[in-house]
Amino acid sequence: MCLLVLAWRAHPRYRLVVAANRDEFHERPAAALAEWPPPAQILGGRDLRAGGTWLAIDRARRFGVVTNFRELQPPRPGAPSRGGLIPSYLGGSESPPEFFAALESEARHYSGFNLLLADREALWYGSNRASPFARALAPGVYALSNEFLDTPWPKVQRARGAFEEWLKDPSATPAALFALLRDPTRVADDGLLPNTGVSRAWERVLSSPFVLHPEYGTRCSTVLLADAEGGLYLAERRFDERGEKTGETQFDLAPLEWP
Repeated sequence: MCLLVLAWRAHPRYRLVVAANRDEFHERPAAALAEWPPPAQILGGRDLRAGGTWLAIDRARRFGVVTNFRELQPPRPGAPSRGGLIPSYLGGSESPPEFFAALESEARHYSGFNLLLADREALWYGSNRASPFARALAPGVYALSNEFLDTPWPKVQRARGAFEEWLKDPSATPAALFALLRDPTRVADDGLLPNTGVSRAWERVLSSPFVLHPEYGTRCSTVLLADAEGGLYLAERRFDERGEKTGETQFDLAPLEWP
């Protein structure tokens, strides 16, 4: 997952709003958004190579999302999958601060990650590249890519601006969130590109909210709306290397409903 915008207790109806793009190599196999097999009680996609997920929610409406940290150092040999963090949290009963407290001593074994975890009461952010390792987030609007939370990369700022406009419109629909995620606009001025150690050509490719490239790009877009009573809307649109939509899955659940 390489771009997301999130509102925590900052909308008159929804306690949590998330709009996110997952960028990945097109050859890496993945399963679509679905209910996971028992005993898991998770709705999410699945990375079929490592077995984890990038974004998911459970029956109790606890939520997690992870992004990689863009850095040039190679993955740590034998490092555990960052995608395993989400099912580990959702498969237990710990609150976000309890989960982060237990994870902190092991976090150095992972390659770089950003992790957002929520339950009904709290939203927490953690990164094994940050100090402190984890912290609670106040109600508000947040944006994240492959750097620290709210790092003002152009793609992050562009998506956040559109998201904040969506939040102001009481008639705004999930379709408008999918539209802002589908933005292929790249940064035209190289001087505005972040300097993360990849080539300028790659920085330019990665500078759009929706990444288009035959080898690596936006594989899926996800929209999540969770209200205070437990109602849930969760939808995913999937794309091929040309940016063409290949499928869509949607759940629209009442407070006590589960697939």
